[in-house]
Amino acid sequence: MLYTLLIYQAEEEVEALSAAEEEAALAEHRKLHEVTRGNGTFVAASRLVPTGAATTVRRKDGEVRLIDGPFAETKEQLLGLYILDCASLEEATGYAKMLPSVPTGCIEVRPIMYMSDPPEKR
Repeated sequence: MLYTLLIYQAEEEVEALSAAEEEAALAEHRKLHEVTRGNGTFVAASRLVPTGAATTVRRKDGEVRLIDGPFAETKEQLLGLYILDCASLEEATGYAKMLPSVPTGCIEVRPIMYMSDPPEKR
């Protein structure tokens, strides 16, 4: 089953990282990439640009509106995501625990429903 690991953290915390701290965090991501590519669970991963570059599309009273930035004001923003093909929720949460955002942010693990035929099994 496909699972997405949604990475949430306050953008200002990420922006405040020193070069060494950022490199250490990226090293943890590279380790997760290596493990999941090696065992065939990796599907995709993306880092999102800061929320200031976002546009929200919302329909209200029959009119479609474009709003600069994210719609909700929250402390933590969605910074990136992984899509992994895991045998179980336990496997997916095990990978989530490897991510560097866990101490100060959170990782939401959520199964993905297919809108078309699912990809071939590994």
